[in-house]
Amino acid sequence: MTLVVLGVDALDPDLVDADAHPNLTLAAHRAIETIDSHAGEPSTHELWPTIITGLPPSEHGLELGDDGVAWGNPVLEFGSAVADYLLPDSLQTRLGAWLLTNTDTDAFRTPATYYADNDLTTVFDGREAEPIGVPNYVVDPDSEDREHALRRSLGNLFERDPEATGGHTSSDPETFYEQCMEMAMIRIARARRAYRGGRHELVFAYTSGLDLIGHVTYDRPELQRAAYDEVDEFVGELRADLGDDDELLLVSDHGLQDGVHTHEAMVAATDGSLVESIESVTDVRAAIDAELDGTDHSGTPTHRPAAGGGDGVGGDRVKEQLEDLGYM
Repeated sequence: MTLVVLGVDALDPDLVDADAHPNLTLAAHRAIETIDSHAGEPSTHELWPTIITGLPPSEHGLELGDDGVAWGNPVLEFGSAVADYLLPDSLQTRLGAWLLTNTDTDAFRTPATYYADNDLTTVFDGREAEPIGVPNYVVDPDSEDREHALRRSLGNLFERDPEATGGHTSSDPETFYEQCMEMAMIRIARARRAYRGGRHELVFAYTSGLDLIGHVTYDRPELQRAAYDEVDEFVGELRADLGDDDELLLVSDHGLQDGVHTHEAMVAATDGSLVESIESVTDVRAAIDAELDGTDHSGTPTHRPAAGGGDGVGGDRVKEQLEDLGYM
């Protein structure tokens, strides 16, 4: 038995419909509370560490600066020092935006070792778990998958502009949309592969596709609607893989409407009891722990052969194919 958790950044409870999006609402779904950063709105940088630890940002320590930029990245730390010395406060956010848009630096890349180094526990500790792309929980800082590569190469398809609605602009929203959908497909495919491998009690994957699209489609709502429809289909493929005693939990960190983060997140699950105890992003870790501790999730699922067994394609071979295609 396996619990699959899919983090869908910016999945908004007001934009899903049980009839139109059965795989984004599952058996039960609800809006939950989130946490605002110093910048006045929820922050991906802060909230995924909260989701995996159960701690607010003030306790896990991964917080935005007062200017809304996560200066923890070494390149940004240098930029912050320069800004503090040379520039007025009003220009520091622009410097951070320029560095993130025009250099190879990437946000949300805090290594997983940060947590143990700071005496913090996570939902992954002591478990047969597979974290996939979770922001600020980077298992191998020297590697990246296709979503990371696409994010770093977006260029003017996704430029930070603090004065724009949503804080970003795109030179070509349609091309940007296709790349974001590719990101979502890849991460969900990786979650499916990890589940089908049969070696993990917890698979926890994350994708930023909906969030990125939402920031630049404030004047193109049809693109955001199309993204929800497609992601619903992608999640449906993952859902179809699951056995009768497996569970799927969807989690978001905030919503996103009219280009800006909203102050509600959401959860959805194949088992309604999984969402009953989740009222806030700080409750997600406890709900996952309770499910894993209260149910036997060990061993290979019995509804299919073990990876590499029978006539199926072995997990190692599929991983090799994904690597050859540049997706891992």
